[in-house]
Amino acid sequence: MLIYTMRRILIMIPIMVMISIVVFALALMMPGDALSGQIDPSSSNPEYIEEMREELGLNDPAYVQYGRWISGVVQWDFGRSVVHRMSVMDLIGERLPNTIRLSVLSLIITYILAFLMGRYAGRNPYTPGDYTIQGANYLMLAIPSFVASIFAIFFFSFQLGWFPATGSIGSGLTAGTLEYWMSRLHHVALPALVLGMLTTASYTQFLRNDIIESSQKDYVRTARAKGTPENEIYNKHILRNSIIPIVTLFGFDIASIIGGSVIIETIFSYRGIGELLITSIQQRDSAVVVAVTLMLSIATLVGNLIADLVYGVVDPRIRVE
Repeated sequence: MLIYTMRRILIMIPIMVMISIVVFALALMMPGDALSGQIDPSSSNPEYIEEMREELGLNDPAYVQYGRWISGVVQWDFGRSVVHRMSVMDLIGERLPNTIRLSVLSLIITYILAFLMGRYAGRNPYTPGDYTIQGANYLMLAIPSFVASIFAIFFFSFQLGWFPATGSIGSGLTAGTLEYWMSRLHHVALPALVLGMLTTASYTQFLRNDIIESSQKDYVRTARAKGTPENEIYNKHILRNSIIPIVTLFGFDIASIIGGSVIIETIFSYRGIGELLITSIQQRDSAVVVAVTLMLSIATLVGNLIADLVYGVVDPRIRVE
């Protein structure tokens, strides 16, 4: 397992290099550049603009700019944000905890709902309850995340007043106090609920179908023939085997949840990595765009690695020698 892990990590290195090249090239092809996010070209002196471009290195060849950027990246230096006037790493460090809170809470919601609904639908297939759960799953799969977010804001925030419509923290609170953390939880609850419920549908359907398939296998028939109680059959034999694929998807969730939070955070004005990415694209803050995109890409690679390793750990039939 250790040799396999090291081999996978070594394979990831050239992939990350290729990703960095693609991401940097896409940033160069964005309309405008880092300077256009700071000044208005129509009302600025052309000589001043050219001087600033030379100072920022924007007139250098693309390979020179990439070399300068990648040499900083390996030292965890992604440059400075021209809009926020601070280090990109410091800026990401401010926003990342919010995205982590959103991702963790949405994952908890996803797994709890998927387990409960998938287990019920799998044990009671082709019943009214099963059809209701399937209908809800198809509805959640069909609704775009931005539509679900707008509806949630309208219903739960404006109509019922249960949750704040936007933001990540209330005003006038002292950091570290109980009121501060309760406000954090209150603001993250609604976007996490939307993100978690949209992700739940596929997992619920997957678990349901796997339970139905496993219940028809020979070892289940043997257990029933021996007089094993039905609850023990489902909990010890069927559910334990059916939940393995769900557990292995945790690695993929690391990237998919963070990526899916981009739209959710933007609509809820939740100050996380996703909202930072969108505003940076709009403001031509290329240093931040490249850093966040590269971070999401690396999260995908790491998530795939974790999924493979977890699959070998939880399923005794699959061992990587």
